[in-house]
Amino acid sequence: MKTSAVTKFLALLSLTLLLPVGWSPAAEAEAAAAYVTDHPDIVMIGSEIEGMYLARAAADEGLSVVVLDPRAKPGGQLLEGEMLFLDEPTGDQGQTLLQGRVKELFDGYKSGKIRKLEEFRQYYDTLAQGIPIVSGVTLTGVDVRQQPDASGRFVESVSYRTKDGSEKTIYPGYVVENTDFAALTSRLGLPRIPGMESVVAKPAGPKDYMASTMMMRFKNVDWDAFQKGVMSLSPKEREARYGSETHVNGTFTWGFGKVGANYSSGSDAWFLRGLNTVNQRGGEVMINALLVYGVDPTDEAGVRKALEEGKRQTVKILAYLRKALPGWSKAEINGYPDYLYIRDSDRYETEYVMQGTDLMGGKSFWDNVSIGGYPIDMQGTINSKWGIRLGTPDRYGMPLRSFLAKGYRNVIVAGKNVGASAVAYGSARIQAQTALAGETIGIMLGQIRVRYSLADMTPERMKPLQDYAQKKYGIVLSGGKGKDKTAGLSEDQRRLFNQGKLVLP
Repeated sequence: MKTSAVTKFLALLSLTLLLPVGWSPAAEAEAAAAYVTDHPDIVMIGSEIEGMYLARAAADEGLSVVVLDPRAKPGGQLLEGEMLFLDEPTGDQGQTLLQGRVKELFDGYKSGKIRKLEEFRQYYDTLAQGIPIVSGVTLTGVDVRQQPDASGRFVESVSYRTKDGSEKTIYPGYVVENTDFAALTSRLGLPRIPGMESVVAKPAGPKDYMASTMMMRFKNVDWDAFQKGVMSLSPKEREARYGSETHVNGTFTWGFGKVGANYSSGSDAWFLRGLNTVNQRGGEVMINALLVYGVDPTDEAGVRKALEEGKRQTVKILAYLRKALPGWSKAEINGYPDYLYIRDSDRYETEYVMQGTDLMGGKSFWDNVSIGGYPIDMQGTINSKWGIRLGTPDRYGMPLRSFLAKGYRNVIVAGKNVGASAVAYGSARIQAQTALAGETIGIMLGQIRVRYSLADMTPERMKPLQDYAQKKYGIVLSGGKGKDKTAGLSEDQRRLFNQGKLVLP
């Protein structure tokens, strides 16, 4: 690995001790602070919450972290996109697989203490506390070098322009891709992992992404009347009126497929699916259901255009829901998100790319950094609007190698940039799972420091790091193997499943 920021700093400091002219403790402290700012242990590109778990853990372990965020404000999908509907990974027996710091978020969410945007923002701020975030930057260059021993490439520096026009360069020990549009990894010359077009198009056509979502917030909803009006119907009546498996409890709804299907958006690009609704308290609700197809996350103008149309669709949907649902007659719009919930984007090769059979096989890896368990849920695309659910894994491991950019010594990917095939991504993308991976990697970075690179990890080195994560943080990464639901499949059937052409229970 290239010389780390810490090693460089110590070398610089030793030189200053040999040059006493003009020296003073205050001057040395100022020079040291400036050097660490420009040569941090970790530079994170983007402020998505999954990567912020890595930043928080690394900072708690004593490393210096700087976040360079291309967005105007921090928080990404969670705060700007207002994706406040959390999906929980579980095993076959319904047992939660939540671990680490992200469990605190889910505990607050499920108890009702963290439901509204400002409450999520307060939680996010605890992760970011003390970590510099420079918002509104534009990446202008990435200096990629080859290791002298030809053992791999590394990012020597990242150049960027601040929103006030200043040009700057920063020299990271590690650099982390943590955006929802591959701001960093798209510049590294890595092969793109084939996306949804490899599954839904025959033959595979141009790039295609799972639908993005315009989150919708409403107020003045009478949740008690809503729940009573729906649940007082017999199961047969509920299905006839609202769709199969429709249910409303004190917190969530699911089902309502007919309500979505009967809404006319007036555009092939927009679709209202079944209503995933969360009760935010006090008559406020959030709905995750309004899909927009064909959005390229790298096209900022296209995203902005979709946002404006999403606002118009939300106004139409309000009028529709007032008539379609009990307890909604006085509902009003409660604001709009600043950004879309980007579910899918370009991802680039990692040292290991997880396959659907890894997940359905309940595979555990020697370098587990997370334990996952969520249905392989491939949301609709412009070419396949209803999407596909290919199977429901038990628990499975997620390896460190799926978060390391292929052939690079110091590039980590976070969150939805995880190395997973189009099929495996349907489950691997879930926030809680990649958040745990981020926290684990941050912990491990703090432990190994400059002794060796993550790229040099071995089973012998990994085991004590996993033990440390368990002892100090209660994160259990061993024993991730779950039920093998691929047992008995032929090689041809396994290949078909990994291509998205076979459905498993």
